[in-house]
Amino acid sequence: MLPKQKLLKFTQSIKEYKKKFLDKPLGELDESGTRLLINHFLTDMLGYETLSEVKTEYMIKGTYADYVIQIGGKRHFLVEVKALSLNLSANHLRQSINYGANEGIDFVLLTNGRVFELYKVLFEKPISHELIFSFDLSDSANLKVIAESLQYLHREAVVKKGLDILWDRYSALSPKNLSKLLFSTNV
Repeated sequence: MLPKQKLLKFTQSIKEYKKKFLDKPLGELDESGTRLLINHFLTDMLGYETLSEVKTEYMIKGTYADYVIQIGGKRHFLVEVKALSLNLSANHLRQSINYGANEGIDFVLLTNGRVFELYKVLFEKPISHELIFSFDLSDSANLKVIAESLQYLHREAVVKKGLDILWDRYSALSPKNLSKLLFSTNV
C-alpha cells in the first residue's frame, strides 16, 4: 500500500518507537501516559494531523472513545487505549466494539502501546467482529510483518481506501471463504 521507500521509513520509525518506549522500563505506565505514546504513534508515525484528523475523547452515547481518526469529515477508525502495564482483555474488546457499533465506525484499533489489535465491526444481527491482525511491537523478529500490516493504518493508505483493501484481502483469504471455494461444485 505504501511505496517501498515510505514502507522502509515506516519500518524504521517502528524500530525507533520500540527502542524509545518499549525497550526501556517505563514502570507502571497508566492509561494517560500510554495515550502520550499513542499520540506520537498516530501523528509522527502514521502521519495524521494532530487537531484536525485525530479527535480525542470522542463522545459516543454518553461515553468517550479515546481517539477517532477522521479525514475530511469521514471517520475511518477509532482507537481505544489501555495502560501499557495492562494486558488487553475481552472486556476491553467489548468496550471498543460497542463504541464502533454505536457510532457506525467499521474499524477499531485496540492497543496498550505494545500490543496492537485491529478489528472489523460487522454490522449484522447481532453485532459481531473479526480480528484482522494482532501483534506485539516488542517482538523484533516480526518487524517486517508488523510494518506490512500497520501500513494500512497510515494516513496515506487510509486515504486510498487501505482499510477496505485490507479487509477484502483478509476476508478473501479467511479459512471460511477458502473452504467454501474448495468445496464448491466447480472445484
